[in-house]
Order: sequence, then C-alpha cells, then structure tokens
Amino acid sequence: MKRYIAADFGAGSGRVIVGTRLIASEQNDIPSIQLEEIHRFENNQKMIDGHLRWDFYALFNELKTGLKKAFAKYGDEIESIGIDTWGVDFGLLDKDGKLISTPVCYRDDRTKGMLELAFEKLPKEEFFQHAANQFMEINTAFQLLSMRWLSSSKPQEPSTGSDTFDDEVIRAERLLFMPDLFNYFLTGKCCNEFTISSTSQLLNSLTHQWDDVIFDRLGLPKRLMQEIVYPGKVIGRLTDELAEELGGNANVVAVGSHDTASAVASISDAGDDWAFISSGTWSLMGTPTKEPIISQEAFDAAFTNEGMTDGRIRFLKNITGLWLIQQLVKEWEQEGYKCDYSELVKEAEQSTLSSYFDVDDACFMNPEKMSEAIVSYLKERNENVPVTKGDFMRCICISLAKKYAEVRVQMEGCTNKKINKIYIVGGGSRNQLLNRLTAEFTGCEVIKGEVEATAMGNILVQLGVRN
Repeated sequence: MKRYIAADFGAGSGRVIVGTRLIASEQNDIPSIQLEEIHRFENNQKMIDGHLRWDFYALFNELKTGLKKAFAKYGDEIESIGIDTWGVDFGLLDKDGKLISTPVCYRDDRTKGMLELAFEKLPKEEFFQHAANQFMEINTAFQLLSMRWLSSSKPQEPSTGSDTFDDEVIRAERLLFMPDLFNYFLTGKCCNEFTISSTSQLLNSLTHQWDDVIFDRLGLPKRLMQEIVYPGKVIGRLTDELAEELGGNANVVAVGSHDTASAVASISDAGDDWAFISSGTWSLMGTPTKEPIISQEAFDAAFTNEGMTDGRIRFLKNITGLWLIQQLVKEWEQEGYKCDYSELVKEAEQSTLSSYFDVDDACFMNPEKMSEAIVSYLKERNENVPVTKGDFMRCICISLAKKYAEVRVQMEGCTNKKINKIYIVGGGSRNQLLNRLTAEFTGCEVIKGEVEATAMGNILVQLGVRN
C-alpha cells in the first residue's frame, strides 16, 4: 500500500500526517485518502537578539521525530514527503550552506514604516501592477527592506552597494522561504517553490518570475533568489545521513508549500460560483481565477493574487482569523482557566451581545492583551463590551462573519462573477456558530470542508491530482 507524508507547519502548531490512498479508489479521478496523525507539536516563537524568531531547529527536530515515527510504522510503503508552512518568512544561507540565523517571525516589529519607505521608491499603484499582492508590512519584500542599516539603526536609502545591508544579508548566498528551508535541510537542494514565492511581493504576477523592477527600485538583492519550481516536482531524496537517522528514505516533493495553496487544493468543485475560506490563525478568503486581477478595483479593495497548485491564481484577501481567539485562550489559560473550544462556542451561542469590530484593525496585530484591545476598541466607539468568555467568542464570530460578507461583495465586484457557495476548510470549519453566522451575513451556502484540508491538499499534489 502506498503512503504519503504531509508535514504541515502552522503559526501555532505543526503536525506530521500520513495519508494512505485506499485501494478501492485507484481508478477514480479523485482518490480517497485516509489521514492519520503521526505527530503533533507546538510552534512557539522566541525573542532572540532583539527579534521575535521561529525556533527553526526545534521545529526541524519535531519534523524528524514525526518522520522517524512514520518510517518505523510503515517503512518502504512511504512514497514521498511534502512540506507546507505559513507564508512570507525566510531563512538566509551563507556560502557554506549554513543557516545564518533563525528566521524572524512576521509579527516582529522590524517592518514598521517599511511600506512608506518602499512607496517612495516604487509608488503603490505601480508596485501593484508588478506584484499584485495585498500590501502588508509583514511581506517578504518589506522584511528584506528592513534589513538595511545605519549607525542610527534606521533603514538606509536603497542603493546597489551591498554595504547598505546588515551583516546577515551581506553574508547570505541564498534566500529560502520556510518550506524551502525545511526541504533544504531534508535533501540539501535549494529552490523556491511557486506558491510560497507568490506571497513575497517580489514575484511578477503575470510572468511568475522574480520582478526586476521591484528589486532594482527597492535596491533589494535579487542574487539571493533561487530557481522557481512548481508543485509536483521532485526536489530530491533524503540525504544519506538523514535517511540512516530516520530509518527510511523517500522523495521530497514540492507541494503547495504555502499552506493556503494546499488547503484550497483539497476542494473539489468544477463550478465557477464558489469561494473558499481557509480558516486558521488567518482567514484567507478568495476564489480561483485563471489570471491575476490587477484592476483598480482589486487594488482599492486590497486583494492579493497568489499561486494555486495547478498554476491558476488564488484571488484572495488576508483577514485576521482565529489568532483573535488563540490569543484570548492563551491569556485565559495564563490566568488559570482551562479552555475548551467547544464549550466556549456553546457559551457564545448563549450570549446576546451583538457588538462587532474590524478584525483587521492594527490594534489586533500583536497586542499585549487581546481582551483589553477588544474592549478598548469597542469603548472608543460607544459599543457594548464583552464581559463573559462567551461574549468575547460571540463578538469575534460576528466580527469575522461580517468581514467575510464585506469581502464577498468586493470579490464579486472584482471578478464579475456571482459567489453562491463558500467552502470553509481548516480548523475553523468546526466552529458551527461561525459557519452559521457566515451563511447568515453572506447569504451563501456554507459548506464545511476538510478540517485537515492542508494535509489533504498536500498529499493530493504528491499524487499528481492537484498540479
């Protein structure tokens, strides 16, 4: 029996999942996959050298633990491995192929003010015509721009000289996005996968190549970028040393290495009237299109055009998602309360609070206390504030559903098509209150998709079904 490993790294946790293609479905166009979670682990960020960083080496050790468990159980039945992660973040390798420092998290504050600096060199509307992404300070382009330095620790004017960058960039030979970095540590091979590259705001939306204008005008080092590979390509086998350590070997395949690309790949719908919400730390709401949409309307509404596993475009908007709830739960547990999501949703069902807030307001990006940020926002607008945990949950669910309704209207205007169905995939699909409110506010049929949509899409690409 053939088995496939999906390693899915989220911003809060990760999991290694084995997918088994059931024999009875071998002749079907859409194979039936049985998923089995082999290993799950936390993903915690740490303050190191003044920056909020991902603990990459700990994450890689967790990946190895999961692979070791899978090989111990299934041995030679394992055909391939696919890695997916969140977008925009990256690691830099030196001339000897060593990771210079652990990757900085997109929630670090080093990119504050970078949008304004970038637009001085490449006006916003012109920028959008090249890389038609939603402008967010967290994007790779602005993280790189933040790595310029002066003695005052402020960004320096872009120039072609390498001495305008901090020491890490000067020493760097290659830039690898997070899934590319895991693939490199597994195989020793360097590449930049298409879907993850499309989140960077450095890729030309039409040509799918690194955009010379962006690199030149912002003075960024294009020399760091690698060959772009597409989902389905075999990157390589595990290194001999790693295969011996793990007790097995298999191909490592480029999948939809941006987790949203893999999540969307799990949806099977041949129609043209559907949208998706990949509901996790972020809510990624969009619809497939054949070509990028770079109209004034798309620009004004702050949509992004990112790659799908089959080469089409995910026309979508990034919306702050379950991060709001995750931070509240963390806060409550630190205060000694044991939180159960299903119980919190039940409490929210009993709440009568009708207040809501803009989930994408900057005050919710990384507040010291999420509860205080929500209460402060509502008080400033003379709205009723949540008191109980159920109130907070209901307030967030209403706020998310109202944002989805707003984005649906914008999406229809940009794409000139009617959205009748919304597939909700990922962990958030289990929140029945949010699903019901989404249907109520959008007027669409809401279809609950795969909870482990990212792993499912990851494995379908390995099987060649979604690329």
